[in-house]
Amino acid sequence: MHRRRRTALVLTAAIAAAAPLLTACGNDAHPGAAAVVGGQRITVAQLESRVDEVRRAQRAAVPDDTQYQQVVSSTSGLTRDTLHNMVLDRVLHRAAQDQGITVTRKEIQQMRGDLERQAGGSKGLETAWLQKYGIAPAHLDDNLRLQLEAQKLATKLGTDTSQPAFWKALSRASEELHVDLNPRYGSWDVQKSSRVDAETPWVREVTTAGGQPVTA
Repeated sequence: MHRRRRTALVLTAAIAAAAPLLTACGNDAHPGAAAVVGGQRITVAQLESRVDEVRRAQRAAVPDDTQYQQVVSSTSGLTRDTLHNMVLDRVLHRAAQDQGITVTRKEIQQMRGDLERQAGGSKGLETAWLQKYGIAPAHLDDNLRLQLEAQKLATKLGTDTSQPAFWKALSRASEELHVDLNPRYGSWDVQKSSRVDAETPWVREVTTAGGQPVTA
């Protein structure tokens, strides 16, 4: 498992945020879907909406045009990382369900309160999650639920989120859900529960001069 993929769960390092969409010319085997997880589609529109939310939050946090373009250019993996997290969220939730694990609203609020005190308030926490993990404020609580599920799952398995036993549980969940990514976004490695880039010559990245993704 690539270290960047692990850190999104254990909260110990920043992940890249913001990237151009992968675009492709040719037949699309997944029309309108970025991924199918457990028979449920994550549509391209849903993915783009999530990416746009992060972009808008970044823009609000960095109003200077030059600095904003630096943020865009220095965070080149948002679309792919966002899809990875959207899929992994469902995989982890399934793995937690398999172990009878649940997370309550009260637990999420308690975790958020603790983190807000560390970050100097709600705004500080939202800014930290945006900068470190590419999580827009509207989805902060969803991500905290993910963290709690990961912690509880690791505890139930008698391990931690960096150990093979934890990722083996996610691998089983990936198999159960039959994760299928649109080839334009790569593929899903079941054993590692991670998105990987596909080496396809017909895939290309296109970005406008303003740093916004476009689709060919």
